[in-house]
Amino acid sequence: MNQPLAYRMRPRNLEEVVGQQHLVGEGKIIRRMVAAKMLSSMILYGPPGTGKTSIASAIAGSTSFAFRILNAATDTKKDLQIVAEEAKMSGSVILLLDEVHRLDKPKQDFLLPHLESGRIILIGATTENPYITINPAIRSRTQIFEVKPLTEENILQAIDQAIHDPERGLGNENIRLTDEARLHLSRATNGDLRSALNGLELAVKSTSENENNQKEITLAIIEECVQRKALTHDKDGDAHYDVISAFQKSIRGSDADAALHYLARLVEAGDLPSICRRLMVIAYEDVGLGNPPAAARTVTAVQAAEKLGLPEARIPLAQAVIDLCLSPKSNSAILAVDAALTDIRNGKSGDVPAHLRDSHYQGAAALNRGVGYQYPHDFPGYWVDQQYLPDKLKNSHYYQPKNSGKYEQALGQQYRKIAENKRKK
Repeated sequence: MNQPLAYRMRPRNLEEVVGQQHLVGEGKIIRRMVAAKMLSSMILYGPPGTGKTSIASAIAGSTSFAFRILNAATDTKKDLQIVAEEAKMSGSVILLLDEVHRLDKPKQDFLLPHLESGRIILIGATTENPYITINPAIRSRTQIFEVKPLTEENILQAIDQAIHDPERGLGNENIRLTDEARLHLSRATNGDLRSALNGLELAVKSTSENENNQKEITLAIIEECVQRKALTHDKDGDAHYDVISAFQKSIRGSDADAALHYLARLVEAGDLPSICRRLMVIAYEDVGLGNPPAAARTVTAVQAAEKLGLPEARIPLAQAVIDLCLSPKSNSAILAVDAALTDIRNGKSGDVPAHLRDSHYQGAAALNRGVGYQYPHDFPGYWVDQQYLPDKLKNSHYYQPKNSGKYEQALGQQYRKIAENKRKK
């Protein structure tokens, strides 16, 4: 087998596609198109190594159409003409056109009538945003689908398939991939499956058999093959989670330098999903009502990071880390909801007061549903004293305002004012 492992392991049908279940999963758009035999031209865009070529290969494998691959930047108009002639003879051809955003006008003008007739089913692949980089004439004749970054679990699944597949993969080799090497291979390639499989193949081919006629692929070998040091050599991954824990605690403690250090360690490990998830948690758990705009800015930064991918993602992530570190902190929201949950789990709930129950059905009034409810907008200050909690909990207080910043100070003032008005009644 002279082809690279990543090439050999390309899916032969939609069932073999790793990840991208929002497109190829049961009942999803591409699977429905294939099942209905109503393929149309499309553009797949997303980071490198996430499955654009794989999806095109799987679509072709799930149909009877011929499958051809060209590159919009390097292949010529004559290459397109050859594909068009083949389509004319056979009926239809699926054409994967890589770097479709680099399609020049002569090639585009040649393709358009073939896309209109359906003889060429174009699957354009690009890492660029097609709404910005692709000519409207092509866009209007295609459906645009975003291919998402692969998760750590997706990469692990593909690695295991490649190791155990005797026909296309490495199943005929006597391989022992250590747990820490396997985990690092899934993290260090930033969701790029092609790079993960290339690194695995290089590791296997460059490793000699030991006295047990086995090729043992260790963490050190994988580090060398993917040219990225592991975040941790800890077999069970405990140190990895220690870094994530230190990351959150440093932000909570307003130490921007320490937080940036732990961010850098996570970036170097390629663990973008963990960084993004943790920042979202921190924004609402630790900063919370102390500085709500910072939470909103963090969401925007995370979205930008996920779109950009590493290494550029480090820029909005660092901005969010500094912002959160130096923001006023408040955990009053998580404490409030956890206090309410504690009551619920301890069996303290009770019936919803009758005047708050749904009354939008015939006969509700006869059951005393909604009777006596007072509409706050009809009263001065848009507030009226009435009971909202169940009888068992009518004197309970969950939210405890903190003096964290101007925003929560204002919330606390309003909360105490309402409580005082209730007492006066």
